[in-house]
Amino acid sequence: MKITDIELFQIEPRWLFVKISTDTGFEGWGEPILEGRASTTKAAVEELKDYLIGKDPLKIEDHFQVMYRGGFYRGGPILMSAISGIEQALWDIKGKYYNAPIYDLLGGSVRDKIKVYAWIGGDRPSDVSNHALMQVALGFKALKMNATEELHYIDDYRKIDQAVERMQAVRSAVGPDVGIAVDFHGRVHKTMAKILVKELEPFRPMFIEEPVLPEHNEALRDIARMTNTPIATGERMYTRWGFKQLLQEGYVDIIQPDLSHAGGILETKKIAAMAEAYDVSLAPHCPLGPIALASCFQVDNCTPNFVIQEQGLGIHYNQGSDVLGYLKDPDVFQYEAGYVRMSGKPGLGIEINEAAVREAAKKGHNWHSPIWRNEDGSYAEW
Repeated sequence: MKITDIELFQIEPRWLFVKISTDTGFEGWGEPILEGRASTTKAAVEELKDYLIGKDPLKIEDHFQVMYRGGFYRGGPILMSAISGIEQALWDIKGKYYNAPIYDLLGGSVRDKIKVYAWIGGDRPSDVSNHALMQVALGFKALKMNATEELHYIDDYRKIDQAVERMQAVRSAVGPDVGIAVDFHGRVHKTMAKILVKELEPFRPMFIEEPVLPEHNEALRDIARMTNTPIATGERMYTRWGFKQLLQEGYVDIIQPDLSHAGGILETKKIAAMAEAYDVSLAPHCPLGPIALASCFQVDNCTPNFVIQEQGLGIHYNQGSDVLGYLKDPDVFQYEAGYVRMSGKPGLGIEINEAAVREAAKKGHNWHSPIWRNEDGSYAEW
């Protein structure tokens, strides 16, 4: 079996899909996207295409080694996102070839269903309590919301008070048994993060996410001393080498590699195994499309230290299409009372509506991250 073609589809709301075809008729889909850099990631996949055409798609580990190590300069968000989507598509082909779900090829299932959480409140969180009640009514047992809007290095306690009030409103609305994760989104600098984690702790967050940017992970030591709330991070970190020091230092409780950025399915499985050795759990980052989510579910299902999965159904980014929009069978994920059950179908377990994807690609998208500024006009982290 040989790879004969690699096609790319840039589609709304902010996604990039790849389809890999073979001379035997087996096809695989992946999601090689870096949010806000779709065209750049597309170019990176195109650069890797010359190597892949004519190769055996089943040799996934060898292809990863060549794509990662063969260019001399390694890692980073663009290259790893390109590799990740290609790798997902290769696993999709391999599963279909062996007529098995990917999780069976990675050791087999370790759970009956996969717990997921839902987003509330949007980029600038508002009306969070009503939104929380809506999601709980749909059966979700865990929620996540942004902690704040923009925050300067040193900022007003008024903004801290507003974040606390939102958290209090959600906790009062949903009661004590619903998990509430709070995403700092890297928009909180360490000085304000130390204040905010202490103020939020009485409301028992499920975890606080990315309290500082990954380039400041050394600050997690001080933040961990300020709170007993679990600390999660990792969506902007790549490969097992990127997670090595974080795990060694011991200040993280939950790692959140993104399967469309960190290196794909097998690389995330390896990262999770490293984390398990440090008694750290896995909650993959995934505010993306159906292929990325299906890839996450395959890893979740065969990973002992997995705890909960992000998913983008109804997320504020999905203007133009939602997670289930490009699937032939939207019921394949089987959302039930805050969990998803696996279908057991081969490969990624999903069937892409290729006609809809090709039609959407005619329009494409040019999505970029918002640019935020502080009150003094200086750039603020989004």
